[in-house]
Amino acid sequence: MKPVLILTGAAALLLSGCVSYKVRDDGTARARIGQTVQVSGVSVTPLEVLEDSRCPADVQCIWAGRLRLKARVEARGAASEQELTLGEEQQVANGTLTLVDVRPGREQGRNIWTEDYRFGFTYTASPVK
Repeated sequence: MKPVLILTGAAALLLSGCVSYKVRDDGTARARIGQTVQVSGVSVTPLEVLEDSRCPADVQCIWAGRLRLKARVEARGAASEQELTLGEEQQVANGTLTLVDVRPGREQGRNIWTEDYRFGFTYTASPVK
């Protein structure tokens, strides 16, 4: 009789490649569309780029533009879809979630494919009073 390995919950997700728990030395967790990352106990799954009007690096712009992202955010057992804007803090649970980095940068005349985007997130817990 051959042994049977049964995977449940987090173990199955980890092996499937759906969840990443790697937080970089700078406290940033990176994910692509559809990939879930954990950052300080908060799960974030980028779902869709809503707007990418960032100024290309090789162009002089009057306005820097922005990037808006729809993401699934789960903290303390509660999940919701939220809109995150690059560089802006979003109140989540007892702290702030921030989309701090988006790669690749924009270049004039070059389209960015959905699968090429990588998003960096940080989470800062509010001080306990």
